[in-house]
Amino acid sequence: MTTTEQQPETATASALRTTPLELQHRVEQFLFAEAELLDDHRYQDWLALWAEDAHYWIPTRMTRTIRERHQELSPRGAGAHVSDDYDQLRGRVRAIVSGIHWSEEPPSRTRRLLTNVRIDERADGTLDVRTNFWVYRSRLERHQDWFAGERFDTLRPAEAEFGYPYRIADRKIVFEQTTLLAPSVSIFF
Repeated sequence: MTTTEQQPETATASALRTTPLELQHRVEQFLFAEAELLDDHRYQDWLALWAEDAHYWIPTRMTRTIRERHQELSPRGAGAHVSDDYDQLRGRVRAIVSGIHWSEEPPSRTRRLLTNVRIDERADGTLDVRTNFWVYRSRLERHQDWFAGERFDTLRPAEAEFGYPYRIADRKIVFEQTTLLAPSVSIFF
């Protein structure tokens, strides 16, 4: 089980997490810059942030009892709203920017808010980052959607000439909703 598949830690363990301020700031600025790229429809630039072996995953969620809560999310390889590798992400970006992606033509207007960024650093410098998000989408003249949840990212240090400090190696998006009322999940989170 990878770190992004683990269940949330206990409240006590999370409360005790300490991250050096410089690292916290660098990671938050990276995540904010990524959100800006998406909100500004700069999808090619956003795709450049991803490692070529990356996985982008939105598992389905089912309401469970307290005893079964550890089974709320579908496991990797099972039901998912999205389960893309880098080539599939690249194909989705190509479709959106070409204008042939019917559910994003005309494009949605979005605003991403990120908060509660928690960071765990591995010995090799790779970071496991948990972030709460709220995404607003406005489509056409009157359609609006809200998505709330938590992201689990694996960030790898990037080469100095890249321009950004990290590459996204893995992302799991967990929606709070079990039934999505949006007509599509055609935007990136």
